[in-house]
Amino acid sequence: MPARPSNFVMLVRSILRRCPNCGGRNIFATYTELRESCPRCGLRLHRGESDYFIGAYLLNLVAVELLFALLLGIVIVVTYPDTPWVFLQWGGVALMAVGAVLCYPFAKSIWLAADLIFRPMTEEELAWHRTGGAADRELPHL
Repeated sequence: MPARPSNFVMLVRSILRRCPNCGGRNIFATYTELRESCPRCGLRLHRGESDYFIGAYLLNLVAVELLFALLLGIVIVVTYPDTPWVFLQWGGVALMAVGAVLCYPFAKSIWLAADLIFRPMTEEELAWHRTGGAADRELPHL
């Protein structure tokens, strides 16, 4: 098994929407949908769990809320005392909706990188992924 990339390298790869494990491209079939596995290393991108990306949903929600809070703070500071509250109200709704869609694929790939950082892949697990995650064999865990 090749040397495990550093945590920083895995995060950078995921921000670039590449496989955190090997850096392979084209892990997304569409803008938001991951392929079944990495075309380069064979890593099953869902890592064998049905509820795997619930953490990505949470990460996406937090990222969009932080983006909104940052922009809200900037607009209030720059325009005080004549803060455009109606613009902030409707602009905030639009920002949250657009931000959720734009950030979602990044949240999925970053979540995958975080999982690989905290639960490193073993050679046995990679072999399981390369065989398509055989239904008769459970995913090897730590």
